Amino acid sequence: MFDLIIIGGGPAGLTASIYAKRFGLSTLLIEKMGVGGQVPLTDLIENYPGFPDGISGVELSTKMSEQAIRFGIEIINDEVIDIEFKENKKIVKTYNSFYESIGVIISTGANPKKLNVPGEKEFTGRGVSYCAVCDAYFYRGKDVVVVGGGDSALTESLYLAKFVNNLYLIHRRDKFRAAKYLQDKVLENEKIKLVLNSEIKEIKGDKRVQKVIVFDKEKNEEFELNVQGVFIYVGLNPNSEIFKGKLDIDENGFIITDEEMRTNVKFVYAAGDVRRKSFRQIITACSDGAIAANTFCTDMCG
Repeated sequence: MFDLIIIGGGPAGLTASIYAKRFGLSTLLIEKMGVGGQVPLTDLIENYPGFPDGISGVELSTKMSEQAIRFGIEIINDEVIDIEFKENKKIVKTYNSFYESIGVIISTGANPKKLNVPGEKEFTGRGVSYCAVCDAYFYRGKDVVVVGGGDSALTESLYLAKFVNNLYLIHRRDKFRAAKYLQDKVLENEKIKLVLNSEIKEIKGDKRVQKVIVFDKEKNEEFELNVQGVFIYVGLNPNSEIFKGKLDIDENGFIITDEEMRTNVKFVYAAGDVRRKSFRQIITACSDGAIAANTFCTDMCG
């Protein structure tokens, strides 16, 4: 039996594990894929302190995991399929085994939202992508669309622009939500064409994406863009399905916590993108993880 089980090995989970070990807690981290969460999918991270020239997502997540391992964190690659919250212990069930602990920190993160338009599902992996770092190379010299108006959409547009011929950045509003620094860089890039107040209505093609149907809300008319790729960045869906009915979760699926990361169940905490909050960044995920580990240690000792 462990003092603490951490579910999810992104920035929140890795940070929580480092703090937990420093507090002297026996700690298990369960991650179904590779550690790092969504971080390795980001080309260049320029807003994480300590790296004045920026750092790649792969390198940052590698450094985080190496630091956790140096502290002696036990990491198991397995998928959690169920969890039972008892008063005196928590039982975490995976595909291959089950584990018991006093406390649990949930840091399962979130996955990209879908547009849910015709053609999106059919062409996923055949022109529709949610990861520029993964797929940009396949679109060298081609025309692509990026959908979204936040930091992720603009960051990935700047990365894709290094490879593609033309990039159409489609946003449903007339202004971006992204940081001004990113907006300025996008406006300076000649390859990036802004398509504002517009929405994709359909993705079409034969074996691969060939065009998108776009609706211009100002002109109240549709038009076509001939493109070979569609990259979608319109928000996140939290990975909280197995916790529904067991924890307080909001209407969007995010786990509700207090400022100390406590859920409504004693000794159960949530950290990172899976919890309800207004600002989702690597640094805030790390902060959540540190706070969650500290709160558990305080609650357990108290």
